[in-house]
Amino acid sequence: MEDLREDPPTGLVAALARARSPERPGPDTPTGTAVRPWPGPPRPIPDAGPADLDLKALLRLSLAASDTSGRLRPTPSAGALHPVDTELVVGTGCSLPPGRYGYDPLRHRVHHIGPPVDGTPPGVTAALSVTAQRTVSHYGHRAWPLLLLDTGHAAAALFLAARVVNAGEPGVQLDGRTENPLAAVRIPPPDGRSPRRPAETEVPPTPAELLARRSTPPPLPGLPPHDALRAVMATAERAGRGGLLRWSAAVGPPRPGLMELAPEGTTPQRCASGEARPTLAAWAAGQAWLADAGAVLLAHGCPTAADAAHIRRAHLRAGFAVHLAHVTALRHGLAARPVGSWQQADLGAALGAAPGRDWVVHALALGIRHADEENST
Repeated sequence: MEDLREDPPTGLVAALARARSPERPGPDTPTGTAVRPWPGPPRPIPDAGPADLDLKALLRLSLAASDTSGRLRPTPSAGALHPVDTELVVGTGCSLPPGRYGYDPLRHRVHHIGPPVDGTPPGVTAALSVTAQRTVSHYGHRAWPLLLLDTGHAAAALFLAARVVNAGEPGVQLDGRTENPLAAVRIPPPDGRSPRRPAETEVPPTPAELLARRSTPPPLPGLPPHDALRAVMATAERAGRGGLLRWSAAVGPPRPGLMELAPEGTTPQRCASGEARPTLAAWAAGQAWLADAGAVLLAHGCPTAADAAHIRRAHLRAGFAVHLAHVTALRHGLAARPVGSWQQADLGAALGAAPGRDWVVHALALGIRHADEENST
């Protein structure tokens, strides 16, 4: 098997092509350490002063594990392998002194790894990179799309947590131009003004909602109500801008087909008729339960001819947008589960267009949450 433990600067195009093929991964290999071995002793994150950015709350609401195994976290990850590593570049106005820190999400501690770089702005920048071995250990050659999607989800979790702790306006770098870090989230300290309502969510989530978000275990039956589906699709469209992606939803009976938002973004409209969910189930690593999901939100694009920067940008933005759409789905009482592994999923070709131009990149399965399922998440 090709060594995917490092991001190959010229090999990502080939890695994605192989991940999209029907080739099956080999046997599992060791995952390695669950957290990057940051140098130096772990330090607790101090409580924040009245005017400081509360890093303890920010990280607890976004990346921290809440069980001893490290699997239970508020950020979804393929196989619960959590390959994303976070380096914090801290400036003034934070509950930590200025400097560079490695974050340990299992212990909710930081390791001081160096002084601040020149020109570090106030607040914190979370630089996100990956330890690929964690995901490669189970998914083998299918790992790289999943690593990028996981990074986008982590960026979205930090973005939402910044809104909740009333930080300044967060900025997200998901342009795909750099290999290390893959993404960054800059969060200024509080500026004393009232926080603005997030553009990507209808109303700001609460801390309890961020801590409680989980991927609903299948099955996920039941067509979502029209208003809920529209809200989820609109969230994904807004959050996915810049990723060069299209968004649609495959829905089940009574009128199965493929839906897209109307140009004004106010209502879903049918763009193709027919039952797509069994095909999606076959494309999604054979996850049969997807054929019975109430709806499947799809991010698609990223043509075969895309270069490495385009591939990174599309997958990072897809992970970011699906994460925010997931939160919107949960707020509307839906069951929801991200789906990241796709093989031979040439949606454009399946709909009669030229092949190789419109591949499924990421998805969010949706269903109706029944009362007896409330404790299953």
